[in-house]
Amino acid sequence: MTAAPTFVAPTDVDAVTATLRSQLAGLPARSPFYADLFAGHGIDPVAFRSLADIAGFPFTDKQMLRASQAAAPPLGRHAGVDICEVIRVHASTGTTGTPSWVGVTRDDAEAWTEMTARAFRTMGATREDVVLHGSGLTLFVGGLPIRDALERIGSTVVPIGTGASEKAVLAMNTLGVTALHSTPSYARYLAEYVRQKVGRDPREFRLRKVFVGGEPGGGEPAFRAHLESEWGAPVTEGLGNADMAPVLFGEAPGSGGMRFTGGRHVLAELIDPSSGEPVAVEPGVTGELVYTSVDRQCCPLVRFRTRDRVTVTRLARDGAPLIRCVGRTDDMLIVLGVNVFPSAVRDLVQELHPRTSGAVQIVLPARGPRVEPPLRVEAEWGEHPGDHDELRDRIESTIRSRLSVRAVVTLVAPGSIERSEMKSRLTRLAN
Repeated sequence: MTAAPTFVAPTDVDAVTATLRSQLAGLPARSPFYADLFAGHGIDPVAFRSLADIAGFPFTDKQMLRASQAAAPPLGRHAGVDICEVIRVHASTGTTGTPSWVGVTRDDAEAWTEMTARAFRTMGATREDVVLHGSGLTLFVGGLPIRDALERIGSTVVPIGTGASEKAVLAMNTLGVTALHSTPSYARYLAEYVRQKVGRDPREFRLRKVFVGGEPGGGEPAFRAHLESEWGAPVTEGLGNADMAPVLFGEAPGSGGMRFTGGRHVLAELIDPSSGEPVAVEPGVTGELVYTSVDRQCCPLVRFRTRDRVTVTRLARDGAPLIRCVGRTDDMLIVLGVNVFPSAVRDLVQELHPRTSGAVQIVLPARGPRVEPPLRVEAEWGEHPGDHDELRDRIESTIRSRLSVRAVVTLVAPGSIERSEMKSRLTRLAN
């Protein structure tokens, strides 16, 4: 075990340490929130000397930010700057509670663009690409900031946003679109739209790249294979966080995982989600990502718990760790002590395509995370389901053998489970 956040490139360690030392020392004067938090934990930020020292600082979590903004609107006691210094405001998506506002200054926006452009270059975006940008263009950090990054690269951006699939098809028909960027859910939704509403094979549009992010899915083997088959193009994914930066990890084609692209702007750690203790970043380990702002002006965060659970898949040739996101701790269900991510259930069902459509929903008798067995799963049958009883039994036995929980599966007709052009909801409360 090591307390050093090893996602930092060796060449950046000295610069990150110096900048973060200045950031932490000045933070109490700018942020009453951190002045109180540090004092309450007996932390003197001036004592920070090396990256390993960050492990001694307290965590920040989402609920703390919501309370901070409720106490001192509009941006909270942690804001760090006055609202007049802010050029744009975004918000978290609010999937786990009340959305929180995220302000960015001009310098913050420049850092976001730099980090996100680095991620998309890693994912394969070039100035020769015409990118259909199918993400929300309002408060979502995957909207305007990613447009800025793609324009920085020199790509031609077609900002379709969401809720405009008819225009997306028109753009692919007429503009020579080479790449799609969206959530994994929308990439699948748009393929279904093209097949069912337009009557065409998505591969006819000859996309060469599909960039996904914003939710788990792009790293699920069966789900990814389905998207690649539908579009006839390789899928690469990115990972970010609304409160920290739009994209902080990007996957190079064929690399087998995402590498850190936050450079000198963000410090990334891996911790044990239960104990909060640092986890050594090495192949095969799983942990929760924690981020610290190195040079953020508005909404600077220290040791922010993302709740993103990731696995280190391997080390790149240069020694950089590569990761996959396996789900969010907030979404995780606990069935008789066994941790189950709904996205893992989806991927098992997706493996049976075309006997299934791949769409699933877990029906909860009450809000999680604890769920009494059996796990109730609704799954859509597909174009070639075969015997329904055998298919249901196969899904149940696969869940039991692969995820170690007992499940009761109900097969439903194609189209029964709601589709999303943003993020899919993989659970619902029973009626």
